[in-house]
Amino acid sequence: MLSISLVAEELFTLGGMPVTNSLLTGWVGIIVLILLVAVAMSKMSLVPRGLQLIFEAIYAFFLNLCENVLGDKKSAEKAVPFITTIFLFVFISNIVTVFPGVGTIGIKKAEEHIAEAAEPTDQQTNKPINQETHLTPLFRPASADLNMTLAMALVSVIITQIVGFKTLGVGYLKKFFNFSNPINFFVGILELISEFAKIISFSFRLFGNVFAGEVLLAVILMLVPYFVPLPFYGLEMFVAVIQAFVFAMLTLVFIKLAMTSHGDEHAAAH
Repeated sequence: MLSISLVAEELFTLGGMPVTNSLLTGWVGIIVLILLVAVAMSKMSLVPRGLQLIFEAIYAFFLNLCENVLGDKKSAEKAVPFITTIFLFVFISNIVTVFPGVGTIGIKKAEEHIAEAAEPTDQQTNKPINQETHLTPLFRPASADLNMTLAMALVSVIITQIVGFKTLGVGYLKKFFNFSNPINFFVGILELISEFAKIISFSFRLFGNVFAGEVLLAVILMLVPYFVPLPFYGLEMFVAVIQAFVFAMLTLVFIKLAMTSHGDEHAAAH
């Protein structure tokens, strides 16, 4: 029977901390990414090939993107490691959905619940109890856990605020608290609310897309378990790339906005 859990399921505890299947998959993804980068950088050559060519192409693409958005090569060189890391991590977290065994290999756990007619009977409540086995997947896409997407959103927004304070100093607060006139004060409050809204939009957008894809693949595999799901796997790979790029791109745009003073925005509008 098809069983899809909205929340990540606990596998074991490590030092008192519960380790879920999404967290485990996230750790595996990070380790794989580190190993790939280590292999690519271990035998660097002037004419890149293989993994070195792939990672250098990704880096060059985001360096050019950062320079176009930020308008400054020096700022772009500072921002590109963070933006590229976000893209690669979110991409690895998303693409796990299409890997064989993810969501299908797991641990069977017995669950008890009260039933109207079943054997045996609970001696304390004298009510019939039914036992069912539930498969807890060992691996689940990290992005399908709202905790992970919320953590990524918090990291993105916090880094944005740090960049804003580092670039504009205390004057960055004028973006949110401007008492020059009632209109600017109201606009500042809206800006402050929008900063918290970014956390919600970031986390739920990524979580919703990946979780929906996970459910879609599970349903298709249950109904037609042969060649029909292949186009849906291709669609999920495309969504994984797009969602990772959107997350990284929005973070970059928000960093650019944080580096721009209110006066510069007003001048640019005219």
